[in-house]
Amino acid sequence: MLYYSGFSRRIGDVDDGSTITDFLPAERARGITIQSAAITFSWPPSTGKHPPPAADTPRSANPHTINLIDTPGHADFTFEVLRSLRVLDGAVCILDGVAGVEAQTEKVWTQAGWYRIPRIVFVNKLDRDGATFARTVQEIGSKLNVWPTVCGLPWWSAEGKLIGVGDVVGLRGLRYAEGGDGKDLQTSNLSALDDLDAKFGAELRKARIALVELLSEHDDEMVEHYLEANEDHLTISPEAIIASLRRCTLQPSQQVVPVFAGASFRNIGVQPLLDAVVDLLPSPSERPDPDVNSGLASSGLTLTQYLNRSMSVAKTTKPSLALQQMPTATALAFKVTSHPRHGVLVYIRVYSGTFTRNMHLWNTTLSVPERAQKLLRMYADDAVDVDEISSGSIGVIPGLKVTRTGDTLMSMPPSANPKNGPPEQLRDLQLQPIHVPPPVFFVSVEPNSLAEERHVRASLELLLREDPSLHVTLDEESGQTHLSGMGELHLEIARDRLVQDLKAKARIGDIEIGYRETITAESEEIEEFYDRDVAGKSSRAGCVVSVCQFGIPSAHARDLTDSDQELHNLDLPDDNLLYVIIPPPTALPTNLPTQTLKSYLRTGVLAALARGPTHGFPMHSTKITLTLDAATHIFPNTSLSAISSVARLAVAKALRESARMQDTVLMEPVMSVRISVPEENLGAVVHDLSAQRGGSVASLDADRETSYSADASAQTVDVTRVYTPPDPFGSSLASGAGDALLEAEGRAIRVIEATVPLREMIGYLKHLRSLSGGRGTFTMDVDRFEKMGGVRMKAVLEAMGRGM
Repeated sequence: MLYYSGFSRRIGDVDDGSTITDFLPAERARGITIQSAAITFSWPPSTGKHPPPAADTPRSANPHTINLIDTPGHADFTFEVLRSLRVLDGAVCILDGVAGVEAQTEKVWTQAGWYRIPRIVFVNKLDRDGATFARTVQEIGSKLNVWPTVCGLPWWSAEGKLIGVGDVVGLRGLRYAEGGDGKDLQTSNLSALDDLDAKFGAELRKARIALVELLSEHDDEMVEHYLEANEDHLTISPEAIIASLRRCTLQPSQQVVPVFAGASFRNIGVQPLLDAVVDLLPSPSERPDPDVNSGLASSGLTLTQYLNRSMSVAKTTKPSLALQQMPTATALAFKVTSHPRHGVLVYIRVYSGTFTRNMHLWNTTLSVPERAQKLLRMYADDAVDVDEISSGSIGVIPGLKVTRTGDTLMSMPPSANPKNGPPEQLRDLQLQPIHVPPPVFFVSVEPNSLAEERHVRASLELLLREDPSLHVTLDEESGQTHLSGMGELHLEIARDRLVQDLKAKARIGDIEIGYRETITAESEEIEEFYDRDVAGKSSRAGCVVSVCQFGIPSAHARDLTDSDQELHNLDLPDDNLLYVIIPPPTALPTNLPTQTLKSYLRTGVLAALARGPTHGFPMHSTKITLTLDAATHIFPNTSLSAISSVARLAVAKALRESARMQDTVLMEPVMSVRISVPEENLGAVVHDLSAQRGGSVASLDADRETSYSADASAQTVDVTRVYTPPDPFGSSLASGAGDALLEAEGRAIRVIEATVPLREMIGYLKHLRSLSGGRGTFTMDVDRFEKMGGVRMKAVLEAMGRGM
């Protein structure tokens, strides 16, 4: 893409480690994408002159600016995909023409559905032996539960060699010069195709008929064009079909997905894909208004409504250009990274207004001021200074002091004092943050010497700013620092970055599992007071706390029929729940507003739950009831820090009381695993899961029964009605015949869905490959945490050297 747009003068190769967006040493060494990379280019290539577009020309006839984000595909780097999806306007899903729709593809497709991102599909690697375009198209329908509409046909020679692609919309063939760079291509219309390759010309006509019929089922305007053309599928103009495809692609619940074909290694089919990006995917002004939160709670408003409170409160799903003219600039920081030359870089997606140099900013998430002294536009690893970043663009602000991934940045009026922040009504505006999945693996990190401790701590803090899916905790019993992550490869990359890139001199331990701890008995009500001098000032506070198992009624339930107490429910991580009983706002001092009070109480409780009373693991499935009485627990010198501290002390004391009454129990993560293996290896893999690893097989071939579309309940795709062209070598996958043919050849891929303890999944990929001849793949997510039996718990504790 970068080569054809004129941005680069060479074509990079993943195998050679010469790609532009995979610039990290670890990415080039492993041949995979580890961190998302952003790059900006123009398509078609800009000549500097921008004449007004003609009335009936497609969008791809005029230069458009494209902000491209290259995301990882490995399951361990799910968070990299999530934070990129959060700021995208459209997505291109690249499939392997040999492997088809893989398990991780289904997972990412579902994640894109959460954000209602319009998608198109590019089937790649069709030059390889065993590539089956028809089966891949069928799998898009069966596994992703959307209607694939073939817009690009692979053009194979009589010997089965990929020589070009067919443009179904424009009814033309594009033949690429063998061994060329993709710029030398021969274009043939239908009549010329009949002389060159009559069979391919006939298939192109079939594809056009199928395309028009599918669009007619989902777009009323296409029906009108079809009738105006006297029911001739071939005479409908390409412009009308592109407009219909665009309408179907931009539907809130996308049901039709355009599919294109090619082979990027042979430089075939890339330019039609770039045209499709401009023609079919939306511009920022065509996307729905982003929702915003007010502090910790949802505001129920979109960004436009929040910035302009005179608008109606009712949500609007119509895209609006109003955000671009807003005087207040707002942006979401979706990525933080450390650059060897430019220092800490904060990637932002601007949603309203324009960010300019030397602008004073306010981080609404942390309530701290920042300043954008410089603005950059990133081109993978290179940066170019710019004067402004406008609405809808992606840019970089270097040198921000504390901003993290997921924080909201807002411009401040020139008249405002930077230290005081924006006006009160805008101060708590927060764009919806990026969801961070829980970590399940951890390693210990120990500095080589006391002199290195400060540098190691600073390096870990930078790692956390870059990747919030990493967590750092301190084990008070052993004094070790634990670094937690999403998987084995994730922690391996974090370790390499810590030691090699950030030059931290530390010893990294073996990968271990992050267990949880839960109580089995309800504590008595514990009343605790905090009375200490903080910064030379006396501060005092008190509270009453009881803890019990989540889901079990408490014996200390209170009657709140009187009006002098209010009950608030606060959800906590790890299925913990906090009930806060506090006085109404009228009975609270002015320095303890209700929202802030709840936030500080929550912080104190979280600190206590981070370490269990017996084994030191984080608490799980615990219900905490915390009562704050205005008469006995709040004093004239009560401060917010005292409130947080007394909550932490009281909860920790209640947990110890519960553990004294009855021992706590360890909980282990149980993973939901989807394994794709060839038919002949199915028995061996199922036996290994159930007999050797303590797993429970839920279903086989779940992909044929389970939908991964965000709107699965609204539609069901009948795969027998999906048009697929024939593949070379006679393996024609006519509608409905694909699976039967593959099973007859013994190459059918079966999918196993199971739940397995995470402990048994460490190093499983190597074992799966040995069982399946290197063809098995799997993905896994945390399904739940499950209580361990006494024998297994004893074995786990002895293995960790803790004993019972």
